[in-house]
Amino acid sequence: MAEPAFAKRRIAVLLVEGFALMSFAAVTEPLRAANLLAGKRVYEIDYFSAGRTVSGTLNSSSAASVGAGPLSEASGDYDLAFVVAGGDPVGFRDASTFQWLRRQARHGRMLGGVSGGPAILANAGVMENRRMTIHWEHAAALAERHPGLLLERTLYVVDRDRITCAGGTAPLDMMHALIAEHHGPDFARNVSDWFMHTDVRPAGGPQRAGLAQRYGTNRHAVLAAIEAMENHIADPLPLADLAGVVGVSVRQLNRQFRAGLGRSAGSFYRDLRLDKSCELLRQTDLPILEIAIATGFADAAHFATAFGKRFGAAPSRYRLEPPPVD
Repeated sequence: MAEPAFAKRRIAVLLVEGFALMSFAAVTEPLRAANLLAGKRVYEIDYFSAGRTVSGTLNSSSAASVGAGPLSEASGDYDLAFVVAGGDPVGFRDASTFQWLRRQARHGRMLGGVSGGPAILANAGVMENRRMTIHWEHAAALAERHPGLLLERTLYVVDRDRITCAGGTAPLDMMHALIAEHHGPDFARNVSDWFMHTDVRPAGGPQRAGLAQRYGTNRHAVLAAIEAMENHIADPLPLADLAGVVGVSVRQLNRQFRAGLGRSAGSFYRDLRLDKSCELLRQTDLPILEIAIATGFADAAHFATAFGKRFGAAPSRYRLEPPPVD
């Protein structure tokens, strides 16, 4: 079901001393602009310090400071909480911060990490069986401390109720996707244009070409739908919801996909998820059931059937004898 236009959301931003200022601004400025362009507060933002028990200011990596309250003052329900960190996030240890994050996770809140923030989510134990990314500077240390993490070298990753981002300017792309999901692609484009951010990158960039180049189509509805699909691998959107995000009917969406890609939207979406399952089979030791769940299949049997139809082999056989990668 489509949400009311410009439904209000509460956002908590947790800052660690020495946080990356550019990453912080790239997360929060699009929210400010969204409020401005909507003509009302569609995002309510509260700032908190991780690891402190009193209110005060925290210094960023460039010595600019931001006022923040202690996490003990984070009352009520938040729709999303971002952790923004720099410095040595892999070594960050604060029991009260970890406890707060785990409590949010138990209540089904969406948690995000930016720049070094994903390391703090991992240290808190809330990234199990979730795909994620982190700034390249921290990737090796984080992988050594948590060898079971599903780390990807991409701009940002959305996996169900977790969203992680490499930092720098990448949060601008992440926030475009988030605002598009909340309020539609046209409004998100207005927000991005506000910052002259005219070349919005997909979640998988910059290691891959843009969506138009990858799929050989410039159809706006198709590209917007693919972006939403890539952000909902583990929790696939029903076609009606996907069409609603794009702003067309299901019939129109399928017509656009057939004209641009020669196949229906549902068929494309299923294969996108199956392609991701191949990556997980090759690159991780996750049980097949967990891979099935991570790519949006209800159970291992359903996954195995769909996988076999697409690749001609069971997931277990594919893992043992994967085809060569071009």
